[in-house]
Amino acid sequence: MEKPKLPEPWLRGTLTDVPPVQRAVLHALELAKEDVERWCDDLSYAELNARPAEIAPVASHIRHIARSMDRLLTYAEGKPLSPEEIAAMKSEMDPGATRNEVFAEFNRALQEAAARVRAFSPEDFSQPRSIGRQQLPTTLGGLLVHVADHTQRHVGQAITTAKIAWQGA
Repeated sequence: MEKPKLPEPWLRGTLTDVPPVQRAVLHALELAKEDVERWCDDLSYAELNARPAEIAPVASHIRHIARSMDRLLTYAEGKPLSPEEIAAMKSEMDPGATRNEVFAEFNRALQEAAARVRAFSPEDFSQPRSIGRQQLPTTLGGLLVHVADHTQRHVGQAITTAKIAWQGA
């Protein structure tokens, strides 16, 4: 029996105990999880790692979502990236990802990101933050919104790549 289609997370009336900006970010992360599971969960090893037209494979997009959330939230916390975060960034395109590895990392990252997003105080959203080696300026609130935007962008890319990979299978 097919599960009934729910409205998107932001339309379900959930997380009402969370301030609005953080609630919107958390809803975007919930939607990312649901969409990745819906469109990418049943991919074979070959489909997960396929590089149609030499574009990034689905596995790399899912890894990138997980690892970029971590990096962006590190910046949001006012910290520099660790050597481990930099090494993880450089290995996002590594071939040979297994479904279990990719989805375990993705789900763990979503849980950790949700806890980190909840930990911020709305009173601090206008506080300045810097991004990357060039120390580009933004704010804590801007970074949190970007976590949602960036995650959704790569979910869309993963879904599109999955659909192309199915065509080639």
